[in-house]
Amino acid sequence: MRSALRNVESAPPALSVVVPVYNEAGNAGALCQEIGSVVQALAPEFEIIFVNDGSRDATLAELRALAAAEPRLRIVDLDGNFGEAAALSAGFHAARGNYVVTLDGDGQNDPHDIPQLLETLHARGVRVVSGWRQRRQESTLLRVLPSRIANALISAVTRLPVHDNGCGLKVYERALLAGIQLPKGIHRFLPAILGVRPHQVAEVAVNDRRRQHGESHYGISRTLIVARDVLAIRFMIANPSLFAPIFAGLTVLAGAAVLAALASGAVLAAMIALLTDAGAAMVWWNLHRFNRAQRDGVYRVRCEYRGTGCDRPAAGEGQTGQPRDRAAAGA
Repeated sequence: MRSALRNVESAPPALSVVVPVYNEAGNAGALCQEIGSVVQALAPEFEIIFVNDGSRDATLAELRALAAAEPRLRIVDLDGNFGEAAALSAGFHAARGNYVVTLDGDGQNDPHDIPQLLETLHARGVRVVSGWRQRRQESTLLRVLPSRIANALISAVTRLPVHDNGCGLKVYERALLAGIQLPKGIHRFLPAILGVRPHQVAEVAVNDRRRQHGESHYGISRTLIVARDVLAIRFMIANPSLFAPIFAGLTVLAGAAVLAALASGAVLAAMIALLTDAGAAMVWWNLHRFNRAQRDGVYRVRCEYRGTGCDRPAAGEGQTGQPRDRAAAGA
């Protein structure tokens, strides 16, 4: 562990911890203090970034009270509820550390697992380490079973050795995250969407804790959304700008084939063409929104709180849309 921590301490801030939160009053403050106590023991130079995704409860007030006394806490307050993918994008953009740790804001990820993720990253020479939740503290029918189905779909398509893509506890080399803008729902395909190879990813068994306050924001519908989006992932990784017009053309051709088959009375051929058309249209739609996200950005920042101050973005700078630079990321 000691040699790994020397690497973590090599450049200030060595570590950024990014936590997206939405209506997590009662959880966010306690989690922030717990993260601070764990990370302080790893490296004195760190930052904790909470991204408030338009919470309507006391989450922001809870965090601001802590920020007033903790200069290493930054709060990125978004101008609305943009979703977890956008909140993570905002946190990645704000992060300055060599390594970026992410956790869910509900307190179910255990910050005490952070050291072993960092140790694994350095010991195995990988670029991403993903947590693999053990003894899940959730409903088997409503959460665990849908999660396993979704993970099986993602692993089959991405070919990455990750059993628990939905685990929010991960550590990344920050260079991998440069400029990435994640449209809604695409965070479920981290780390695959970053273009990493199987040998660049490792897993670590981590603790799963019960939520102490509030309600879960997830349900069985997540599996259906993953099934809808997963078809496009390999094309997003390869070259979304190239494949988007190709699938747009396939959508038009398949639609024409449906009409031609119906006109000739070929019902079976029409059904096959219709399924092809629906699949091509779904892939095109996901590629289109991914490309648009890289161009236009996926969030707007209302204010960034440090201490008792508030840094508001200048006119025209509230939304980020930096293009994804794969060469710079080294993916």
